[in-house]
Amino acid sequence: MTSDEHLPELRASDADRERVAGILRDALAEGRLAMDEFEERLEEAYRAKTYGQLEPLTRDLPAAGAGLPAVAPRAAAPAARPASGWSGRIGGEATSRTGIAIMSGFQRKGAWTVPRRFTMFSFWGGGELDLREADFEAAEVEIRCISIMGGANVILPPDMALEVRGIGIMGGFDHSQVGVPHTPGTPRVTLTGFAFWGGVGTSRKKTKAARRAEAEAAREERRLAREQRRLAREERRKRLE
Repeated sequence: MTSDEHLPELRASDADRERVAGILRDALAEGRLAMDEFEERLEEAYRAKTYGQLEPLTRDLPAAGAGLPAVAPRAAAPAARPASGWSGRIGGEATSRTGIAIMSGFQRKGAWTVPRRFTMFSFWGGGELDLREADFEAAEVEIRCISIMGGANVILPPDMALEVRGIGIMGGFDHSQVGVPHTPGTPRVTLTGFAFWGGVGTSRKKTKAARRAEAEAAREERRLAREQRRLAREERRKRLE
C-alpha cells in the first residue's frame, strides 16, 4: 500500500472545512443543491475530521477539486469511511472507560471515543458525559451510572437512540429522552446502574457545528429570497419598458 492511499485519513483543518462549505454555498446559489441537501452536507462538512470525510461532499459538484488540499487524491477517496450518517463514527479504541467524582466533579466532552461499557461513579459530586461529538467503540454501548448523594448528566445528540434501565432509591433516572425518534444507524446508548439519594439526568442538544450550519443555511435562504425578489423586480421593469 502506498503512502498516498493513507492521505484521505489525514486530519482536516478548519480551513479545509471552510473551503468545502464555500463550494456548497455556491452550489446552493446556482441551484445544484436543494436546501435540505445543502444543510445536510454543510453539517457534515463542519463535523468532518479527515480529508476522506470531506471529499464525498463535493464529489458531484463542478468545483470539487478546489474543496480539498492538493495532496488528497480523489482516486483513493472510495476507500474512505462514509461521511454521511454515523458509520464513520463507530469503531476504534476507547479513550476513556471510567469517570469518578468523590466530593468533586468530572466531565467527558468533545472528541473522545465512548467504550462498549463506561462506568461513572459520583459520591457527593457530579459527572457529565457529552456524547454529541464523540466516536463510539461499538454500535451499542452501556453507560453504568452509580450516583450516591450525587448527580450525573448524559448529553446526547438529537438523533441518538436511548434506553434507560437504571434503578432509583430515594433518587431516580430521567426517562424523558427515551422514545425520541432516532436516525437509523445511530449508536444505541443504554443507561444502567442505580441512584441513591441522587439522580441521573439526560438531555439532547445540537452541536455548535449543527447550530452554525442551521444559521448559515438560514442566512443563505434569506440571501436567495432577496435575489429572487430582485430578479422579479427586474423582470417587471423590463415588461414595463
